[in-house]
Amino acid sequence: MNAFIKELRLQTGMTQKEFADKYMIPLSTLRKWEQRESTPPPYVTRLIADTIPGSSSDLTRITGSDGEVFYYDKISHRAYDNKCTCIETGVDVDGVQESNLALYLSDLFERYYYMLDKFRRDCDFDRKEGIIWSR
Repeated sequence: MNAFIKELRLQTGMTQKEFADKYMIPLSTLRKWEQRESTPPPYVTRLIADTIPGSSSDLTRITGSDGEVFYYDKISHRAYDNKCTCIETGVDVDGVQESNLALYLSDLFERYYYMLDKFRRDCDFDRKEGIIWSR
């Protein structure tokens, strides 16, 4: 089961540090699991696996021409990237060409991360400057 944790991490494309931070696992513990020095409790492995796109049969894997991988749940209309970020789109994608869908998803996540970064910068600026904005 230890190797399964490493497979899950590799599936996300995350480094050990990123994976450990995301799942609040001490980095040293994750390393021990991956090197088979200790074993994670089965429920921990299951909980992590349930959050990683591609470990569920309800998800469709979409690969872009550049190799970028996304997953789309056609039932809940949610999109996932390799960082396990989920965006609820509310969009039925039936009939959309898969190559186009990969482009649309790439653009969606790129804009999402851009706006998330902008939000963080705005909050940091606000903490430093204490400006009151109005519309």
